[in-house]
Amino acid sequence: MGLLPGLAQAAELDGSQLAVWWGVPFAGVLLSIALVPLLAPIFWHHHFGKVSAAWALAFLVPFAVVLGPAVAGASVVHALLAEYIPFIVLLTALFTVAGGIFVRGNLRGSPGLNTGLLAIGAVLASFMGTTGASMLLIRPLIRANDNRKHQVHVVVFFIFIVSNAGGALTPLGDPPLFLGFLKGVDFFWTVTHLWSHALFLIGALLVLFYAIDCWYYHRREERLPLDPTPDTPRVGFDGGVNFVLLGVVVALVLMSGLWNSSVVFNIAGTEVGLPGLLRDLGLVAVTLVSLKLTPAGVHENNQFSWGPMLEVAKLFAAIFLTIVPVIAMLKAGVDGPFGAVVRAVTNADGSPNPAMYFWATGALSSFLDNAPTYLVFFNTAGGDPQALMTALAPILVAISAGAVFMGANTYIGNAPNLMVKAIAEDRGIRMPSFFGYMLWSVGILLPLFALMTWIWFV
Repeated sequence: MGLLPGLAQAAELDGSQLAVWWGVPFAGVLLSIALVPLLAPIFWHHHFGKVSAAWALAFLVPFAVVLGPAVAGASVVHALLAEYIPFIVLLTALFTVAGGIFVRGNLRGSPGLNTGLLAIGAVLASFMGTTGASMLLIRPLIRANDNRKHQVHVVVFFIFIVSNAGGALTPLGDPPLFLGFLKGVDFFWTVTHLWSHALFLIGALLVLFYAIDCWYYHRREERLPLDPTPDTPRVGFDGGVNFVLLGVVVALVLMSGLWNSSVVFNIAGTEVGLPGLLRDLGLVAVTLVSLKLTPAGVHENNQFSWGPMLEVAKLFAAIFLTIVPVIAMLKAGVDGPFGAVVRAVTNADGSPNPAMYFWATGALSSFLDNAPTYLVFFNTAGGDPQALMTALAPILVAISAGAVFMGANTYIGNAPNLMVKAIAEDRGIRMPSFFGYMLWSVGILLPLFALMTWIWFV
């Protein structure tokens, strides 16, 4: 408590004064996620939390020694209160509510059914968030295909479509768009400006998936002799109260963006507004109510466990902390260590380049968290929502599309990616390694992104 006044007066972190090596702990977190599960899977399964904590301390201790405890403390408090806690509270609420809805019955995982479920998930993602839609549909999709030998491609395309591309139409769909909404971008601006991009990408992915799934499905050795969960003629839902709670989650998120309040709490230099505080408290309440009202049988049937959520929480705690100097260096613009990145998105005449904004935002969103990456390039483009929605609309479209769509390039590009991977592995599906997954994304997504660049951003 005695440190709070000093933290509140600490100067904002100046990224132009930082050296590139401050990004080493963040790179270490990413490399650990990429390599350790591949090289030492048993060690990672038992100790990934300790590895994450080690990298966080490898950043925090030198940071506090070199820049002082006030600057380090203020940076940590800001990362927790302004970014990590709201992020993890919303994910936990969606994870819990969606995990409390059991899709009763089982259908045959044919190419037509699988494609239909992916299309439904893409629509739901923009209204209940990519996390909510992913948690609702991934279990029944896996269950429908548990009599098939090849299931990896089903989960990979699920991540492409439901966990990422489907969240492009509203601020409720994906955190980057929600941050833009909080900055002043109109709620319906994204659907009116990104619908064609989303339709193209989702449509192309559905066609590709159907072709690949047909090839696997019609192979003679594809289906197992005995289906672990036989087909049933009727499908229904248990835990229906969670649909109401899902509506409450949506209402709380909307409230925090639409309600402007002058009540602001300054906590160690970080301003926490009343709407955001009430949203987070409401989301915690929704989580507790869901756990209380959901019948135990629903969680049992869903094989609900906190494992995927804990993995995301621990890994992203290290990511949000070690990313602090990286974001500061990006915010420093051309004067910072990453000035080359900022200069790359600008034409020779000083005008912004939509294609470069699309790829720069997307490339960083693939490996950084896509929400702060969106904010960095939103501010790089001027940060004026009125200008970005009108005269600079192509730039805001490029930033939004890059942040949302290219979050699918890696497991860490968007939080639902890791959650879906963890659930699939809990069900016995041997998911690709970090780089193995990137072989899928590079081979399928990058050509589509190149085509989108030629159609819309050149």
